[in-house]
Amino acid sequence: MRTPGAILLISCYELGHQPFHLASLSATLQQADYVPVCVDTSVDTLSDEAIRQARFVAISVPMHTALRLGEQIAQRIRQINPTAHICLYGLYALLNAEHLLDETINSAIGGEYETPLLSLITAIEQDDSSPVPGVYTRTASSGPWIERTPFLAPKRQQLPDLERYARLQIGNEMRLVGYTESTRGCKHTCLHCPVTPIYGGRFFAIPAEVVLTDIRTQVARGARHITFGDPDFWNGPTHALRILRHMHAEFPDLTFDATIKIEHLLKHQSLLPEMKTLGCVFIVSAVESLNPTVLSRLDKGHTASEVSKAFELAEQAGIALRPSLLPFSPWETLDSYIELLTFFEERHLIEHLDPVHLSIRLLIPPGSALLAASHHEEWLGELDAVNYTYRWQHPDPRMDELQQKVARVVELAESQKADSLLSFFEVKALALAAQGQRLSTFRALRQYGAAKVLPHLTESWFC
Repeated sequence: MRTPGAILLISCYELGHQPFHLASLSATLQQADYVPVCVDTSVDTLSDEAIRQARFVAISVPMHTALRLGEQIAQRIRQINPTAHICLYGLYALLNAEHLLDETINSAIGGEYETPLLSLITAIEQDDSSPVPGVYTRTASSGPWIERTPFLAPKRQQLPDLERYARLQIGNEMRLVGYTESTRGCKHTCLHCPVTPIYGGRFFAIPAEVVLTDIRTQVARGARHITFGDPDFWNGPTHALRILRHMHAEFPDLTFDATIKIEHLLKHQSLLPEMKTLGCVFIVSAVESLNPTVLSRLDKGHTASEVSKAFELAEQAGIALRPSLLPFSPWETLDSYIELLTFFEERHLIEHLDPVHLSIRLLIPPGSALLAASHHEEWLGELDAVNYTYRWQHPDPRMDELQQKVARVVELAESQKADSLLSFFEVKALALAAQGQRLSTFRALRQYGAAKVLPHLTESWFC
């Protein structure tokens, strides 16, 4: 297990970023004198030779798209190297462990992954078949490992250059983007969020010096912008600001973005001007919907009026607020979907949206906190394990049909790099058509006027 190539670490998709979850695990294993090989299949090819050499393969699956790609890679590895131990780790690994363990993988880890993964590799090396805490296998069930990790600065030497990943676009300028995390988990428990069933409202702060060391490493490799990928950067605002102040003092021209709840933007609004001064160019926030029933069922902790207020506060501070949306759920209605579109149109906020968010449909993975909520009997179907979600059908058939049409429009627009304003109005035309109304997209474009140019990443997918 200590020869080069015996341990193979694979990332499939981390939202267009250099894979943090490979770098962090690699640091833990290297400290223990292992020599893992890292491959990011989103930009590189995984060779048959690398697969044959591996005795242990760990595949990072922090999100749904990564899991879909990761399972395909695991199946390929199983065919080429039947004796290799394959472990999937990340939020979606443990939630879908029973399906994955059926035929494809040997183990799954959720929560804080570095310590149980190191213990698993050590056990395999010593031919010890005893259950490993935090590791779910065919013979030993285990919940998520929610214990504080002895955090180390990620090791990025083996990872592809930053030039091969998403850029920050500000006007005509393109900047190389680094990625890091200052916390793990989340103290909030939104019912649809995959973090909730794994962390259950807990979060861990990564030591500031570990985060700053990781930032220095990426700046030395050309990064001029940093994405903080925490589920919520302001779970610990004092910790976040401490890191940003040190970062800005050391790299005054470095910009950044972060994900922050609407609730926190209002609660800590006094911090927004300093965030701008420290280099914040945009904030991602999980708005999800403006329908009060949807927000209540998801336990989002904000209202439509508070979303409007958050946009005003961000604009006053000179920071672009980029919402993520979940507009297709059993509680959204055709009327409220159109109201959501109208909200962005009337406030001249369409440019803040990535069109893909107009198509997102609720996923309910095994273990989702939504399954424990009431009032779902009329729409919830059986588990579709192959697609990692429970099936559900909207009470209004028009909404399921609309979602499919919207998905096709935004996927085509993404592939063709089409104008986002035009995509928006094409979606609105579809929604109005479902009500028997018509909309001229070109007339709507003319009435909307000139588009704002906002800073954004060239990779627009957030799920």
